[in-house]
Amino acid sequence: MLRPQDTATRERKRLDGLWRFALDPAGEGRTARWFGGPLAGAREMAVPASFNDIAADSAVREYVGDVWYQTEVRVPRGWDGRRIVLHFESATHRATVWAGDTEVVSHEGGYTPFAADITAHVRAGEPVRITVVVNNTLTFQSIPPGVIEDTPAGPRQRYWHDFFNYAGLHRPVWLYQTDPVHLTDITVVTGLDGGDGTVDYTTAASAPATTRVVLRDATGRTVAEGSGASGTLRVPDAHRWAPGDGYLYDLEAQLLGDDGTVVDSYHQSVGIRTVTVSGNRFLINGEPFYFTGFGKHEDLAVIGKGHNDAFMVHDFELLRWIGANSFRTSHYPYSEEVLDYADRQGIVLIDETAAVGLNMGLGGGIFGAQGYETFSPDTVNDASREVHAQAIRELVERDRNHPSVVLWSIANEPESDTEGAEDYFRPLFELTRELDPSRPVGFVNVMLSPYGKCRVSQFADVLMLNRYYGWYVNTGDLPAAERAWEEELRGWAGENKPIIITEYGADTYPGLHSVDAQPWSEEYQVAYLDMNHRVFDRCDAVVGEHVWNFADFATTSGVMRVGGNKKGVFTRDRQPKAAAHALRRRWRKDA
Repeated sequence: MLRPQDTATRERKRLDGLWRFALDPAGEGRTARWFGGPLAGAREMAVPASFNDIAADSAVREYVGDVWYQTEVRVPRGWDGRRIVLHFESATHRATVWAGDTEVVSHEGGYTPFAADITAHVRAGEPVRITVVVNNTLTFQSIPPGVIEDTPAGPRQRYWHDFFNYAGLHRPVWLYQTDPVHLTDITVVTGLDGGDGTVDYTTAASAPATTRVVLRDATGRTVAEGSGASGTLRVPDAHRWAPGDGYLYDLEAQLLGDDGTVVDSYHQSVGIRTVTVSGNRFLINGEPFYFTGFGKHEDLAVIGKGHNDAFMVHDFELLRWIGANSFRTSHYPYSEEVLDYADRQGIVLIDETAAVGLNMGLGGGIFGAQGYETFSPDTVNDASREVHAQAIRELVERDRNHPSVVLWSIANEPESDTEGAEDYFRPLFELTRELDPSRPVGFVNVMLSPYGKCRVSQFADVLMLNRYYGWYVNTGDLPAAERAWEEELRGWAGENKPIIITEYGADTYPGLHSVDAQPWSEEYQVAYLDMNHRVFDRCDAVVGEHVWNFADFATTSGVMRVGGNKKGVFTRDRQPKAAAHALRRRWRKDA
């Protein structure tokens, strides 16, 4: 699926703004045909944004079920005779869309795009009513999973991921037009041959047509040309995309009519680089790469997971200030604008699916005991795996052309020490490699599946470990934590695979200080990080460190989560704790 784009042949119209919005607690809107006219009793709601925190109403914040969005858009008069498409960058966690009275598309999965050709349902120059019902209910057959439990107070949504279940239209909505004969897909895979670069391209179109491609450098100079739906372009003395150097070429693909005129044109940015794993080394352009950075969240006050350009730029500025070269899109695919920006900034990404919470053993203090079995015919089952597989397909299809993406993470902290886990994940790793042989694949291992017990790590090219020695275990006893952590890490190092520590952190209340570094104090967070870094520095197989978390973030309520998760080295409004300055000294040679 190609993103909306303005080109010589295409035009787009952004539909963001204030939409009409209504809750549907009785679930009656579909049968009552709420899409058939203006939403009765609707309030206004910002798009893009999560709906939860915008209304000063706990019933809205904690709402589970169908919510309705509606707007009216006038199709530009100049689009007569063109193919007209309605495109959503995401709807969390599923949606059905109507153009006027006609249902045009449904989609499962909260963080990847979907679209509908609505040419037959609109007329150029006239308005059309767009209605969307979004549902945020989680089940054992959704990614991420959850369950609706009956309680004395009524049905309650339970889920096992440690961040708030924000929902709504989080990302931009577009109307765009193309020629009836148009490009439908572009894939690029880059390589290096000495000083030259190679760009393998594959295009697809809605109908047979002559295809031409032109590759231009950052100054607009043509450096290679090709013809045909697929081929290889050679770039002499290529400027490589590299960490800290987000150099991009522009690949323009053109479809030609019978008379040789261009009927469709699409631009794809290209970063020429390679990614490989060799033993316990992670190589970018053949050079060892060491990840420094964070797990992050799309999480902001008021707008929740709504995309915001200003905060995106500010977050990247903070990454540069602290000396980070990378982050993980924990625990779901991020907005496409974020990946575009990472490409341009030379920031390296671990790209993750929304498969978080596939672990019923993570009960107790954080989520409350639940008594479910993770993998079973009645919980996470074959149907769940197919939803998970589709999430992987859509992630790879969306993000495979981004040079910043160097590693696929297909799950975060799943149960991985059982036969059921092994059977569940084996085909998902096979699928990911089939979809994209050009990148390594991994998953994030949890402490409940330590070295010697994990049955899924055998499938991974890279070992990604979340460990909290000194926080959840050995709390406050950093000498004991250091010994235990190094002992386990030495075991993993024997696998001869690169190891990235994808989470390590300690909850820290900003402004809380103590002389002897007590847990929750800023001094303890610094001492905790220092201990982890000593362990990493003594293990040659460690090729990266991602602190959990970049910034404090919202979670479901609980006795261990006072005002959210406080493991950020920045506060939720991006003010640095003492740990931010400590990391800056470690990661920046000029600090």
